[in-house]
Formats: sequence, structure tokens, C-alpha cells
Amino acid sequence: MLTHILGYPRIGSQRELKKACEQYWSGKISLQELLTAGRNIRQQNWQLQREAGIDLIPSNDFSFYDQVLDMSLTVHAIPKRYRQLVENNNNITDAYFAMARGYQKDELDITAMEMTKWFDTNYHYIVPEFYKNQQFKLFSTKVIDEYEEAKQLNIDTKPVLLGPVSFLLLGKEKEEGFHRIELIENLLPVYLEILTKLEAKGASWIQFDEPFLTLDLSEDEKKAYKYVYDKVKQFFPSLKILISTYFEGLKDNLHLATALPVNALHIDLVRCPEQLNEVLGHCGDKLILSLGVVDGRNIWKNDYQQSLEIINQAVEKLGPERVMIAPSCSLLHSPCDLEYENSLNEELKQWLSFARQKIDEVVTLKELANIEYLPAENLTQSGNQKTLEKLQANQLAVKSRKSSALIHNEKVKRRVEAITEADAKRDSIFGERVEKQHKGLNLPLFPTTTIGSFPQTKEVRSWRSKFKKGELNEAQYEGLLKQETEKAIRWQEEIGLDVLVHGEFERNDMVEYFGEQLEGVAFTKNGWVQSYGSRCVKPPIIFGDIHRPKPMTVFWSAFAQSLTKKHVKGMLTGPVTILQWSFVRNDQPRAETCTQIALAIRDEVADLEEAGIKIIQIDEPAIREGLPLRKADWQAYLQWAVKAFRIASSGVKDETQIHTHMCYSEFNDIIQNIAAMDADVITIECSRSQMELLDAFAEFRYPNEIGPGVYDIHSPRVPSKEEMLALLEKAKAVIPARQLWVNPDCGLKTRNWEETKLALIAMVEAAKQASVSFAESEEVSNH
Repeated sequence: MLTHILGYPRIGSQRELKKACEQYWSGKISLQELLTAGRNIRQQNWQLQREAGIDLIPSNDFSFYDQVLDMSLTVHAIPKRYRQLVENNNNITDAYFAMARGYQKDELDITAMEMTKWFDTNYHYIVPEFYKNQQFKLFSTKVIDEYEEAKQLNIDTKPVLLGPVSFLLLGKEKEEGFHRIELIENLLPVYLEILTKLEAKGASWIQFDEPFLTLDLSEDEKKAYKYVYDKVKQFFPSLKILISTYFEGLKDNLHLATALPVNALHIDLVRCPEQLNEVLGHCGDKLILSLGVVDGRNIWKNDYQQSLEIINQAVEKLGPERVMIAPSCSLLHSPCDLEYENSLNEELKQWLSFARQKIDEVVTLKELANIEYLPAENLTQSGNQKTLEKLQANQLAVKSRKSSALIHNEKVKRRVEAITEADAKRDSIFGERVEKQHKGLNLPLFPTTTIGSFPQTKEVRSWRSKFKKGELNEAQYEGLLKQETEKAIRWQEEIGLDVLVHGEFERNDMVEYFGEQLEGVAFTKNGWVQSYGSRCVKPPIIFGDIHRPKPMTVFWSAFAQSLTKKHVKGMLTGPVTILQWSFVRNDQPRAETCTQIALAIRDEVADLEEAGIKIIQIDEPAIREGLPLRKADWQAYLQWAVKAFRIASSGVKDETQIHTHMCYSEFNDIIQNIAAMDADVITIECSRSQMELLDAFAEFRYPNEIGPGVYDIHSPRVPSKEEMLALLEKAKAVIPARQLWVNPDCGLKTRNWEETKLALIAMVEAAKQASVSFAESEEVSNH
């Protein structure tokens, strides 16, 4: 049996990549220093896996920003608006970052490429842009260079490539009249050129990531898979090709996947363990099966006994030489190393496993599986005894988690059981509520607001750090935050925003902040995972039944509201997003955990209303992300997810306006469910897609109010008033003007104040101008 890893976290155990990228973007380090930081992380990862005993170590799983963007650069899928930057600048790295972040310098003003969620994860990828008859060529040799770099360390890696079919399907057509899968014949020669160079360098195994094999596929897409891998086999009969699938089961694509002329097939047996029997029956007499038995997306310790049953079943059918052991997916989605966690509850810590520990689990499972076939007299050898001791310790940890008093709260369970249908409904329908809200709130046409957070400067972050270290007492820390909050309120009043926010200076993260105040949730010190680019998050660990012991946000919302006569939004994170962006307990259905969170948020909403907050935003950016990958499974998820939001939001009076926010998602196919959430106002990301996402709301005739984001906060470029007006005009063309709000497409926490101020001033001016234009057109039409 061989062991392998599909990919390893690239941020560095102390977020070295984040720090290096941000220093490079701000001009504090040179390009060479940035490249050195990347090389150090790669080499540490390779060495770590070699020392652990992994047989096939991946290369090209490192990225300075995103692996899909890497592939776009590799095959020269570079949108035309960046060509001048590429041609005028020998620094390919700057062009690469410009594609991800936009560019505003040297009289060039270039918008960033669109960004969206990677399947059902909280990782964001940069969406490739495709055109009819598009030609490709080998432009970046990153995959070859990194293979050679590892070889210089005497490490023969398994290069990882995003498969050509999945690469095309992850993108978007930027003109009408074709489907991007038609480009496969133009794209494949570049992949074949890459394989030629890798084979010449000595590569023997190649991993093609083809996650779309676990999704619903059209006949043309299925034909593309056969076309691609027939050609690869034809031109490279000696290369060993492994196709990796993950996040779902093969299901109706089983025959397609197992018939492809490749050496090995990886399947996710964490997300879809039930597929094993059927897959084993279709492996023929040559196909090697890679078993994804260690959870690459969650942090719970592997149950060795359970995994061994799976491995033994495969070995009995195929023989050990046709079985590989691996995590379920890339470890990109796991924190780096549990050893850095010194403050976790020791009982909880023994149940956990991060990326570094998951490598050891893969190796130990191979050792344990091999022991199964040893003669009895060999079991007493010291190496085998140590391995058996690992099994014993593992089973003790698994058993202790099941029976721990940390996990269960009977009061919470009884409250969930007592929920009625009435708990998930507002008192009145939207048409009746909206009249009361308009009368009470007295807002203008095209009301302006922001999504919630304002820039968290170094000073704000340093105050939090000093407070946690005890260098500031609570009164000092609170005083500083009050000053910052008041400055934000005064500035918003000054520029004329209609609905204000308090800025969230007290919050570290939109999920972490709430998780820290909920029972049944734990936090790490260094459990960072990449969300996009240099943005890293520390997901909470939901280990037990959840409840809210006391109000979480009321103090700061009420304080901000006391400073102004304008309305200040109360800002909350919704139950589905807290669930999706956490490491969730795997010992009960996710729906039950989500309902527990919904009840905690419901209590907070009631307390905010009691404190005089008339507009409350419950962010649910992850509701689309949580959709199962197969459409057949959608309705079951949407039923409990929408209900959880309604439980959280429905305990208020008609006059209280409930907002929600969603971003970086396609809404067309779930628009009815979004409407069923019954939020009074929804704000969505629309700027990167140039208002494309509004089409779904327009075709559906979305009844409630909507704020399409008019500028992209994930890019440092500052859009002009005219640019935002143009987007507002697009919005007005499909959504009635009286339903429209004006806002950025997401929170502003990651931006700096200079660009934020310029952009928001332009946004307010754009809204006012749009309002004047609309009033004039109404007057003309009345005449």
C-alpha cells in the first residue's frame, strides 16, 4: 500500500505566506523576499511529509493566492484587460496579483476577476474567464519549476494539476454563443506539453484533480472526460495518472470514472462512505483505488478501527498493491499543526487532529493495515507494538468523546424539541411589514449603508492583543474602542450615509466573535485556514450543545445608537454561516446543531430590539455555500437551513427591519428559497459580476428590498462615482427603484481607511445622483 496527500496547507504554520504577501503588496519587502518566503514554506512542507513517511508527496499544491488562478496563468487564460500589464512588465507576479485583486497604478485602472466559493467550502477561488474559440499556450511553468525544486532536495514528488475538464467547468463564458467545455480541444495540448516536460524531468506519478466527477454532468462534459484521458494515455503510456475526486460520491458518474484509462482513482470516503462497495465492484483488474479515509475538512481525530474496516474491505477485494491511503481531500482546509495549541482544554484537545497530525494518521493506518497480515509471532516486535499502542490510544480518545459531559446539555435539547412552526414565522407578511417600516424608519429613495465592519487598523488590532495579554485592562480597552466607534459614527454622519453601523472594532472575526461567547464552542490560537489570498480565518470548533449564556452584541450596538439620531444596524452572523464556517461536531446531524445556533441568535435579536435597535442584519453569506453538490439533495438542506434563519429572525415586531447579507454565490437556482427566508432587505455581492447576479432576482420578481453591492471591497482599487452609477443603472433596469438599497458588496474590515473613505464618499454621491435622476424621470413620466 502507498500513502499520499492530495495537498498540504500553504499558508505556513504561523501564517508566513499571509504576512509575506501583504508586506510585498505594501512595498515593505522585495519580490525576491516574497519568492523566498514561498520557497521556504514549500520546502518545509515537503520535508515534513518525507519525515512522516508519506510515499507520494504532492508538489504544485502551493500557491501565492489561488490554485485556479495559477492554472489560468499557466495556460495563458489571461483576460485581455491585463495583457498590457503583462506585456509592459516582466514581473509576472504583479500581473498574477492584479488578476486577483485589481490594479490601479501608472494610469492603469483594471478590475479584478470574479471570485466565488470553491464547491461547498469557505475557500474562494478566482473564476477563469473564457471566450469563444479561445486559444491557450504554456505561459507559467510553475508546476514544472516546483517539481524540479523538490527534486533538488532529493524528494520525488507527485505534481498536482487541476484537471482540464474541472478547470473549464470552474470558469465562466464571457460572451454568448458557446459553452466553455467546447474549448477542451484547444486547452488539452497545453496540458500535454506540461506532461511532456514533467516526464522529461523524471516525474512518474501525476495527480489530476477532477472534483466535477462528483457533480451532475452533461453528456458533453462526460465526453470531454473520456476525450482528455484517452489522449493522456495515448501520449504518455508510462506516466502513472491518479484522478482525485472529493466532497461527494461518484454516484451516476461511477462507470465514467472507473472506465477512464488511468492508473489510480481517489474517492472521498468521509463525505460519501456508502460508495465504497459499488466502486470496488467496478475497479476491474488494474485500477488502483485511493481511499480518502482521513477527514481533510474537519479537525476530529480519525477513528482508526472504523478506517481499518474500510481499508481491509478494499484490500480483500483488490489486494494491498492496488490500495492507497490518503485524506479525503486536500489538507488546505485544515489548520496546520495541533502542537501550537497550548491553551485548549486537554480533554477536547485529545479528540482533535490538524494537518500535521492527519499525515501521521495516514501513515499509522498503513502500518496498522499491514499488521493485519503479519504472522502472530511478528506482532511482538517493538515497531509493531508501538503501532498497536497507537491504535489503543486512538480508541480510548474516540470512546472518551462519546461519553464526555462537555458535549451534552439537556436543556438545549429540550428547547430544540419544543420549537413550533409559529417560531419560524413573522407576525405579518412582508407587504404589511414594509409599510410600517417605511413609516417608522423614514429613509430616502436608494438608502445607503455598509455591510457592517470598518477597517481594523494596526492600532485596533494592537489594542485587542494588549488586552488579551493583560497590558490593557478592560476599562482602558473599552475606552479606546468607544473612541474608535464614535469616530466611525461621526464620519458616517458627515458623508451622509443613511443607515449607520458601529464598525465592529471589538470583533476579531464575524464567526469567531460569536463563537467565543457561546457555550459548546472552543477556539484555537493558531488554527488558521485560508479563505482567499492572504485572508485567513480561525474557524470555531463546535464540540457540544450550543447556547447563549448572555447578550453578545447589545452593549456596542446600543452605545453606537446613543451617539446618533440616525439608525444604527445591529450586526449578527446567522446560524447557517456560523455552522458552515466552523469545524462542526460530527456526532449529530448538522441540522440539529444549526437549530441550536438559531435559537441563540434569536435570543440576541430579541435583546437588540428591546434595546431600541430598529434595523438588525443577520448575515448569511454561507447559505448557498452549504448546498449539497448534487441537486437531488438540495431540498432537504434548504428546508432546515431556511428554517434556521427564520427561527433566528422571526421573534421581532413588524416595525423591526431584518436585513441579511450574502456574497460570492450564484443564486439563480435557489432564489425561491432565498425569498422564503423572508428577510426585509437582502444585500448581495454584485460588483465583480457586473450585476449579473441580479438577473435571478429580476426573473423571479423578488418581492422584498435588495441592496446589490456597487463596489468590490476585495480589491484595493477605488471605483469612481460614475462606475457605481453605471452599476446602479444596471440594477434599476431589472429591479424596481423603490426596492433598491446602495451598499458595498461586503464588509470593509480588510481594507484601509484611505481607500474606504474615498469609495464610500463616491458611493453616497452616486446614490444621491441616482435619486435625483429617478425623481426627474418620474416627474417627466407623470406629465
